[in-house]
Amino acid sequence: MVQGENMQIHKIIKQAIKRLEREGKSLTPDFYAEAFCKEAKVAGVKVGDCEHVNKLMETLSPALKKEIKNYRIQTLSELTRFLIAKINRTDPTKCTKQLEAQIALNKAILKAISKLHNLKAKELAKKSITMLNENPTPTEIDHFKQLWENFVATYDDTFLEKLKPYGKVYTDDLEKTIQNLKIANEEIQNNFNIEKATSILIHSLTPSIASDINDDIKEFIEKLKENPELLIEESIEEQVKQVVQARIALDKENVKEMVASLEGILDKLSERLINMIEQSDGSTGEIQRIKKELESFTKQSEINFQNTHKQLYTIAIALEENTVGFKQNLEEHQCDVNALQERVKELEAELKKVQEEAKTDFLTKLYNKRAIEEFFAIKEGEYKRYNRNYSVVMFDLDHFKKVNDTYGHEAGDVVLKAFATILKRSSRDVDIVGRFGGEEFIVLLSDTDKEGAYIYAEKVRKHVQTAKFMYKDKRIPVTLSAGVAQRSEYPSMLATIEAADANLYKAKRSGRNQVAK
Repeated sequence: MVQGENMQIHKIIKQAIKRLEREGKSLTPDFYAEAFCKEAKVAGVKVGDCEHVNKLMETLSPALKKEIKNYRIQTLSELTRFLIAKINRTDPTKCTKQLEAQIALNKAILKAISKLHNLKAKELAKKSITMLNENPTPTEIDHFKQLWENFVATYDDTFLEKLKPYGKVYTDDLEKTIQNLKIANEEIQNNFNIEKATSILIHSLTPSIASDINDDIKEFIEKLKENPELLIEESIEEQVKQVVQARIALDKENVKEMVASLEGILDKLSERLINMIEQSDGSTGEIQRIKKELESFTKQSEINFQNTHKQLYTIAIALEENTVGFKQNLEEHQCDVNALQERVKELEAELKKVQEEAKTDFLTKLYNKRAIEEFFAIKEGEYKRYNRNYSVVMFDLDHFKKVNDTYGHEAGDVVLKAFATILKRSSRDVDIVGRFGGEEFIVLLSDTDKEGAYIYAEKVRKHVQTAKFMYKDKRIPVTLSAGVAQRSEYPSMLATIEAADANLYKAKRSGRNQVAK
């Protein structure tokens, strides 16, 4: 095989020399290289040295490629002469002025965007203006370009649809839309949601300190659940006051128990502190300040805290009489104490960061599977104790493997992050949103039945279908499937999750890009 190739090369060399003779050209390196490449092309042989022009052409702009093609440039020397001539004809002053004009135009556009009514666009525009004013590197400019592409990909103006019942919506003219709105005061009053108000009242009746509710509160809550219309009756006001007082009494009773426990701790603390500093013989300004603050407590304080006050006052007097030696000992080791304090702060910060990272998915910044399981356990406890229903929605991006195979895994990561943003914006603060694994996501909707969960999932599906997922100026079409289930229809939390997952695969088998319940 090698011998055959060598023979063919020798043949091309001979043909190249003959071509030079026919054309009356000297056997110089440039003329010979040009003739050799032409003969190799005729023979159908690809030679690396003859492909330099094509390789360099790929790095040029489309305009330059077109101009080089018109000049019929074939050799490396011709390309070099063309580019040198192009550079010599270029006016540096003109290029600089053009670049400055383009930057000024970009700043003017960004300044206009910063005056618009979209908070995220305003903030990004201001940051972009600051970046342009600081002589940015190409990497920094590319970073902001990606931020703007992400903004376009996730921008959602479907909130304007809510205004359609009150007038025509002009998606390209917000001011005109507002001017044409026709909303009567009576209509606003009629939009009062009695069920939502009842739900808020029920949640407010749950004790904030005590761990349980009494029978009177529970009975009143059941009445409101069965007939929310009771909330607008005049007779209900006194009942609400009584139930609220009962809720406060529960919390107070719990505080009494806490104070009793605190008194026992303070007794031991007082004894130990007095023993520890019994060799000291003076006082400090800080201890005197503490004593004066304690003396200012009035006898009108809650009876439950009088004994606590007495114990704290005893400690203050003991510290005032016996702290000089203890203070000197501390001062001798102050450097060590300061170093330890700084180290403790560092460790606390690291621990907090690790704890947050342990519950967060590194790519989407949503809750991970471990955190989701903890939230499910909390919601399950609320369901069993207070009968607070919840729903589960499982999402899965359709044909996501095809996105990775077609556009690359980096594009897939961009899609996942953009979808996570859509999920968070579509959900309430009380909802739990997490990544269950891969392209599968899960949302726990508090106090929501199956129909409400279906409406939520369908809203997310439509948003994803119409969103512009962009990567390197290319739009990536994305759809999703979803499954819905509510806790009250299943015997356990696990069964509810499995039902939502089963409905998800039902949606996929039915053709994808849909929600099943």
